[in-house]
Amino acid sequence: MTLPRIAFALPLVLAAGTAFAAPGAHFIENWDLDSDGQVTLAEAEERRGDVFYTFDANEDGFIDGEEYKLFDEARANDMANEPGHGQGKGQGGIKNAEGGMHLAFNDTDGDGKVSRDEFVTRTKDWIAMMDRNTDGIVTSDDFGRQ
Repeated sequence: MTLPRIAFALPLVLAAGTAFAAPGAHFIENWDLDSDGQVTLAEAEERRGDVFYTFDANEDGFIDGEEYKLFDEARANDMANEPGHGQGKGQGGIKNAEGGMHLAFNDTDGDGKVSRDEFVTRTKDWIAMMDRNTDGIVTSDDFGRQ
Protein backbone atom coordinates (compact mmCIF):
# COMPACT_ATOMS: atom_id res chain seq x y z
CA MET A 1 0.00 0.00 0.00
CA THR A 2 1.41 3.35 -0.94
CA LEU A 3 1.78 6.22 1.48
CA PRO A 4 -0.64 8.53 -0.38
CA ARG A 5 -3.42 5.91 -0.19
CA ILE A 6 -2.93 5.52 3.56
CA ALA A 7 -2.68 9.28 4.11
CA PHE A 8 -5.97 9.76 2.27
CA ALA A 9 -7.73 7.05 4.25
CA LEU A 10 -6.66 7.79 7.79
CA PRO A 11 -8.99 10.77 8.24
CA LEU A 12 -11.83 8.71 6.76
CA VAL A 13 -11.28 5.42 8.51
CA LEU A 14 -13.01 6.27 11.67
CA ALA A 15 -12.71 9.96 12.13
CA ALA A 16 -14.76 10.40 15.24
CA GLY A 17 -13.83 13.24 17.54
CA THR A 18 -10.11 13.89 17.83
CA ALA A 19 -9.65 17.66 18.03
CA PHE A 20 -13.24 18.81 18.30
CA ALA A 21 -15.41 19.64 21.29
CA ALA A 22 -18.70 18.22 20.00
CA PRO A 23 -18.97 14.43 20.22
CA GLY A 24 -18.57 12.86 16.80
CA ALA A 25 -17.61 16.17 15.14
CA HIS A 26 -14.55 14.70 13.43
CA PHE A 27 -16.64 11.81 12.10
CA ILE A 28 -19.25 14.24 10.75
CA GLU A 29 -16.59 16.47 9.21
CA ASN A 30 -15.01 13.59 7.31
CA TRP A 31 -18.10 11.64 6.28
CA ASP A 32 -20.50 14.54 5.58
CA LEU A 33 -19.79 15.18 1.89
CA ASP A 34 -22.03 18.24 1.46
CA SER A 35 -21.09 19.84 4.80
CA ASP A 36 -24.67 20.12 6.04
CA GLY A 37 -23.91 18.65 9.47
CA GLN A 38 -25.34 15.22 8.80
CA VAL A 39 -24.16 11.98 7.25
CA THR A 40 -26.69 10.33 4.99
CA LEU A 41 -26.68 6.74 3.78
CA ALA A 42 -25.56 7.86 0.31
CA GLU A 43 -22.65 9.85 1.75
CA ALA A 44 -21.57 6.97 3.97
CA GLU A 45 -21.77 4.49 1.08
CA GLU A 46 -19.59 6.72 -1.07
CA ARG A 47 -16.99 7.17 1.69
CA ARG A 48 -16.97 3.48 2.58
CA GLY A 49 -16.30 2.76 -1.08
CA ASP A 50 -13.31 5.12 -0.90
CA VAL A 51 -12.07 3.47 2.29
CA PHE A 52 -12.43 0.04 0.69
CA TYR A 53 -10.29 1.00 -2.30
CA THR A 54 -7.68 2.51 -0.02
CA PHE A 55 -7.16 -0.72 1.93
CA ASP A 56 -7.50 -3.13 -1.02
CA ALA A 57 -3.74 -2.76 -1.53
CA ASN A 58 -3.38 -5.50 -4.14
CA GLU A 59 -6.51 -4.29 -5.96
CA ASP A 60 -8.04 -7.75 -6.18
CA GLY A 61 -11.51 -6.60 -5.11
CA PHE A 62 -11.19 -7.84 -1.52
CA ILE A 63 -9.79 -6.66 1.77
CA ASP A 64 -8.16 -9.92 2.88
CA GLY A 65 -6.55 -10.92 6.16
CA GLU A 66 -3.28 -9.01 5.73
CA GLU A 67 -5.00 -5.94 4.34
CA TYR A 68 -7.55 -6.07 7.16
CA LYS A 69 -4.68 -6.07 9.68
CA LEU A 70 -3.51 -2.74 8.23
CA PHE A 71 -7.08 -1.46 8.30
CA ASP A 72 -7.45 -2.54 11.95
CA GLU A 73 -4.15 -0.85 12.87
CA ALA A 74 -5.18 2.40 11.20
CA ARG A 75 -8.50 2.40 13.09
CA ALA A 76 -6.80 1.54 16.39
CA ASN A 77 -4.36 4.42 15.94
CA ASP A 78 -7.22 6.76 15.13
CA MET A 79 -9.23 5.66 18.18
CA ALA A 80 -6.19 5.90 20.50
CA ASN A 81 -5.94 9.60 19.67
CA GLU A 82 -9.54 10.30 20.64
CA PRO A 83 -10.26 12.37 23.72
CA GLY A 84 -11.59 10.12 26.46
CA HIS A 85 -10.63 6.93 24.63
CA GLY A 86 -10.91 3.96 26.93
CA GLN A 87 -12.93 5.81 29.57
CA GLY A 88 -16.23 4.31 28.44
CA LYS A 89 -18.14 7.56 28.96
CA GLY A 90 -20.44 8.81 26.25
CA GLN A 91 -18.70 6.88 23.51
CA GLY A 92 -21.73 4.95 22.22
CA GLY A 93 -21.84 6.41 18.72
CA ILE A 94 -18.08 6.28 18.36
CA LYS A 95 -17.88 2.66 19.48
CA ASN A 96 -20.71 1.78 17.10
CA ALA A 97 -18.88 3.56 14.28
CA GLU A 98 -15.77 1.52 15.04
CA GLY A 99 -17.71 -1.75 15.33
CA GLY A 100 -19.16 -1.27 11.86
CA MET A 101 -15.70 -1.43 10.38
CA HIS A 102 -14.71 -4.84 11.83
CA LEU A 103 -14.09 -7.84 9.60
CA ALA A 104 -16.76 -9.89 11.38
CA PHE A 105 -19.38 -7.19 10.75
CA ASN A 106 -18.56 -6.82 7.07
CA ASP A 107 -17.71 -10.40 6.03
CA THR A 108 -21.29 -11.40 5.32
CA ASP A 109 -20.43 -14.64 3.54
CA GLY A 110 -17.90 -15.75 6.18
CA ASP A 111 -15.02 -16.38 3.78
CA GLY A 112 -12.47 -14.38 5.81
CA LYS A 113 -12.27 -11.47 3.40
CA VAL A 114 -14.53 -8.57 2.47
CA SER A 115 -15.56 -7.60 -1.04
CA ARG A 116 -16.42 -4.01 -1.93
CA ASP A 117 -20.06 -5.08 -2.32
CA GLU A 118 -20.11 -6.58 1.19
CA PHE A 119 -18.45 -3.49 2.65
CA VAL A 120 -20.76 -0.97 0.97
CA THR A 121 -23.91 -3.07 1.47
CA ARG A 122 -23.32 -3.12 5.25
CA THR A 123 -23.41 0.70 5.31
CA LYS A 124 -27.14 0.80 6.05
CA ASP A 125 -26.69 -1.39 9.14
CA TRP A 126 -23.62 0.64 10.16
CA ILE A 127 -25.58 3.90 9.97
CA ALA A 128 -28.39 2.31 11.99
CA MET A 129 -25.88 1.36 14.73
CA MET A 130 -24.98 5.04 15.20
CA ASP A 131 -28.39 6.61 14.51
CA ARG A 132 -29.84 6.92 18.02
CA ASN A 133 -33.05 8.71 16.99
CA THR A 134 -33.61 6.39 13.98
CA ASP A 135 -34.14 9.23 11.50
CA GLY A 136 -31.84 7.62 8.93
CA ILE A 137 -29.02 10.13 9.25
CA VAL A 138 -26.10 10.59 11.64
CA THR A 139 -25.49 13.95 13.29
CA SER A 140 -23.43 15.01 16.31
CA ASP A 141 -26.58 14.41 18.39
CA ASP A 142 -26.10 10.68 17.76
CA PHE A 143 -22.75 10.75 19.61
CA GLY A 144 -21.81 11.47 23.21
CA ARG A 145 -23.79 10.77 26.32
CA GLN A 146 -27.17 9.13 26.00
